[in-house]
Amino acid sequence: MTRTVETDVVVVGGGPVGLTLAIDLAGRGVAVTVLELRPPAEPPSPKCNHVAARSMELFRRLGLAQKLRDAGLPADFAHDIAYRTTMTGPELSRIPIPSRNGRQTDATGPDTWWPTPEPAHRINQIFLEPILFEHAAAVPGLTILNRTSFERLAQDDDGVTATAHHLDSGEEIRLWARFLVGCDGGRSPVRRAIGGTLSGDAVVQRCQSSYIRAPQLLPMLQTAPCWGNVSLNPRRSGTVYAVDGRETWIVHNYLRDAEADFDSVDRDWSIRSILGVGPDFEYEILSREDWFGRRLVTDKLREGRVFLAGDSAHIWVPYGGYGMNAGLADGADLAWLLAAHLAGWGTEGILDAYERERLPITEQVSYFAMDHAHAMARQRRGVPPEIEEASPAGEAARAALGQAAYDLNVLQYCAAGLNFGYYYDRSPIIAYDAHDAGTHPPYSMGHFTPSTVPGCRAPHIWLQDGRSLYDALGDGYTLLRLDRSIPVDGLLDAAAARSVPLTLLDISSPEAADVYQTALVIARPDQHVAWRGHAIPSDPVALVDLLRGATPT
Repeated sequence: MTRTVETDVVVVGGGPVGLTLAIDLAGRGVAVTVLELRPPAEPPSPKCNHVAARSMELFRRLGLAQKLRDAGLPADFAHDIAYRTTMTGPELSRIPIPSRNGRQTDATGPDTWWPTPEPAHRINQIFLEPILFEHAAAVPGLTILNRTSFERLAQDDDGVTATAHHLDSGEEIRLWARFLVGCDGGRSPVRRAIGGTLSGDAVVQRCQSSYIRAPQLLPMLQTAPCWGNVSLNPRRSGTVYAVDGRETWIVHNYLRDAEADFDSVDRDWSIRSILGVGPDFEYEILSREDWFGRRLVTDKLREGRVFLAGDSAHIWVPYGGYGMNAGLADGADLAWLLAAHLAGWGTEGILDAYERERLPITEQVSYFAMDHAHAMARQRRGVPPEIEEASPAGEAARAALGQAAYDLNVLQYCAAGLNFGYYYDRSPIIAYDAHDAGTHPPYSMGHFTPSTVPGCRAPHIWLQDGRSLYDALGDGYTLLRLDRSIPVDGLLDAAAARSVPLTLLDISSPEAADVYQTALVIARPDQHVAWRGHAIPSDPVALVDLLRGATPT
């Protein structure tokens, strides 16, 4: 018996990236079917611990930001990262990051200045994913087929036929869709089906990771508890992340070069060495979450009507918090492009933008993460032998290592550059400034310069009515006008004639004048600048055709 399903888009994989993409598409009127191997109530692995600011901006647009902020760690549990000799030992330094309650009032520290309506949020995937699933299951036009295994696909000029089967009943399911997106992880069958190949660095590091329950641990800390706890000592260095803020933790034991496999180091010994506890300390291993740190990037994000997003397209060490978050950024770009084409105003050419935009960013971010992984490994290898001595030499070593740990890691835990600095410089649907008038500002992991150079993220401002600029952006393009005297009817009429959604938003604010270099800016629904100028172009139809993907490249 074969069941047939017709839909607009099939999403293979119901993890955070697949669910968020499906929610975004369905909110734009696209019929979506998600295929997921796990049953609905199966808890996810406690892998991701961080939702980046750009991801929180996306969740704000989808109506999910507050639900996520209300979940996870207790409201007043600090999101700091503390560096200690062991978790229960003396503190070397601390990167202050506010609790979720403190986000509303705390303006101090390296993580509080960001120009965004939604700062980053520390929340483990075991809390994040159920919220996404519950929301997705209630969205009209979105269907989730749990316990369903994707088998194969075939595509032609009209659509994609995917074959799957239900793991419990054995029923075959044949799905026909206009498009299919593989959000199915590092071993992606979808990537293999389109001939995609991962290349790069297969092993950057090995991490023996354990999810534990240890109710006695919090009272043993010498200093205030926090989300991230890094142990640096000559015996074993590692990181302990708070999961529920009470008794559950993820313990990362970073293996050394000579430790070739996950069983080469006694797990109990490494956990006790990182925590700084003796043999009488009781804890329970809830699961083993061992992982390889890699830098692998696919050679293609698309083949015809089939696309890749998330870990199916790129895998790297999750420094800067940009593992899952990079996949969410993929989905934020792809969702509006697919919706535009399915709505009829975006031509087939608009879909070419996805690979042209996201693949270069994937390469850039992967190197940021890998370079930081190497720098942290060097720091762990260089822990002075006297670090735990009660002597002037030990005190000096602790002070020096504490400062070095802060200086290195504030870049990844307060990664403003990774969030807001990246830009699209090769897109066929972005109208770049003529000649060298607009140069994209350079960025690093921790730093960026707000800019309206086309391809950059439109700088955030608060509007006079108290709304975030991003709350006022339309579902399509938005024409931001900082000077009401500039006539724009010709551009609005050209967009209307091509059925391209272009909303006019007049802005009057000193803040906008400080960061917006031109009086007119067109922002895309994913917040990137598509065009800017001091007046509408002499040929507004040509600009509209470029924005909808109708200009040959």
